[in-house]
Amino acid sequence: MILALIPIAVILVLMIGFRWGAARAGGAGYLSALVIAILFFGAGSELLAYAHVRALFLSLDVLLIIWAAFLLYRVVDEAGAIQTIGQALPHLTTDKGMQALIIGWVFASFLQGVGGFGVPVAVVAPILVGLGFPALAAVIIPSIGHGWAVTFGSLGSSFQALLSSTGQPESLLGPPAALFLGISALAIGLMVAHAAGGWAAVKRLLIPALLLGLIMAFVQYIVVGLGFWFIASFIGSTVALAASFPLARYYKGKDGNNGKRPTQKALLVALSGYAILIVITLFVQVIPPVRDWLGQVILRVQFPEVSTSLGFITAASSSRSIPIFRHAGASLTYTSILAYFVYKANGCYRPGSVRRILSGMIKRVMGSSVSIVSMIAMAVIMENAGMTDTLARGLAGGVGSLFPIVAPWIGSIGAFMTGSNTNSNVVFGALQMRTAQLLGLSVPIVLAAQTAGAALASVSAPAKVVVGASTAGMAGKEGDVMRKLAAYTLLLVLLISLLAFLAVWLGGRS
Repeated sequence: MILALIPIAVILVLMIGFRWGAARAGGAGYLSALVIAILFFGAGSELLAYAHVRALFLSLDVLLIIWAAFLLYRVVDEAGAIQTIGQALPHLTTDKGMQALIIGWVFASFLQGVGGFGVPVAVVAPILVGLGFPALAAVIIPSIGHGWAVTFGSLGSSFQALLSSTGQPESLLGPPAALFLGISALAIGLMVAHAAGGWAAVKRLLIPALLLGLIMAFVQYIVVGLGFWFIASFIGSTVALAASFPLARYYKGKDGNNGKRPTQKALLVALSGYAILIVITLFVQVIPPVRDWLGQVILRVQFPEVSTSLGFITAASSSRSIPIFRHAGASLTYTSILAYFVYKANGCYRPGSVRRILSGMIKRVMGSSVSIVSMIAMAVIMENAGMTDTLARGLAGGVGSLFPIVAPWIGSIGAFMTGSNTNSNVVFGALQMRTAQLLGLSVPIVLAAQTAGAALASVSAPAKVVVGASTAGMAGKEGDVMRKLAAYTLLLVLLISLLAFLAVWLGGRS
């Protein structure tokens, strides 16, 4: 078991102890897994060859969404749409607590739904500082606020990673994950109010916090259940954002100057890119003739049975199907192209916009892409060589029926060390699934605990904290941010532990 644990330990030590980036640490973890699989677990050349092909295929499934999601964000951001929406929101209310809920929670979740990659805190923190929030609170509020939206945010890239790494169907994994994250959203609203104004703000804003949380949780759950998991956080936060307009009238606060208000036309143009996303998604996924026509070209690979010299067998299987022109990444690409021309027609771009959009996208996604590929390769090698099975048996024997309590913490460690829910799902998804199977526990519940714990802990990862702190004038004070975030994050992961244990106790066994 110790040998099987080494690749994961390598990543942990290098990222936490030596502060390596995810790409470098992932490469080291991959190399250590490769050497150990060959020397101690009997992995031969055929097994390793198929493992690498499988890893590349799984990486493509995830990266198509990540690349396209950030392309859409760059198209919208380059047009100034994010800035326009951010300017409009403070005019809803001058009540600091309501501003925190609407901008630092709902709007930050909206940004996570369509962007991710540290965007929510980077965009929202300066807005809150401009509204008079202390710099520390300006970083803490959006950091906590968008955590519930991470798994189904970034157009579902983290959830796609979980599906790809475990081979489980979305119809089984989606609902429990949406339920756990929805319940956490209710707690997050109260935490945001507390971060903004202490217990007095929690008491004063209890009703709007619970109402907005219920809206986001319920809508996300329904959208996931309908199969549109890649826009679930986006739709949930969009509906809550719309609901916040009339709700803010009851919490307007004192009259004040919240800066320049964008015109109604400018706001509608800014929102047009996201309206196009909804229309394209429904058009591609709901209309049967279109769905069938775009689904004709499918990438799928059949893998034969392979075994190690020690006798561990990986059964023959086929990869997940990737419908090239109907994939979530394709829908995002269609949206990006149409949105670009809409913004261009309205004079939103300066000369050279295409170059800036593409260069900005490539710069931001290259590091995360390398880390995802290396960590997926590590995870697949460990799984095919029997290392994951060895670890799972050790966990099953050591923790037993208490494993549902432990599962979210495993996910949270992965997210904290890599700064990514996606990477955590890649590294630990198969391990969590195999452990659940050995213990006779519900795989969907355990994997929901994995991704929910990872999502909520990812917001306090050092890589994300550095980004948020730098945009709010807190550079060099990241330790203060992490200490403040830790209390909220630990409570949220503990909540997921209790929910997972309760779900299993109520009948969540295989």
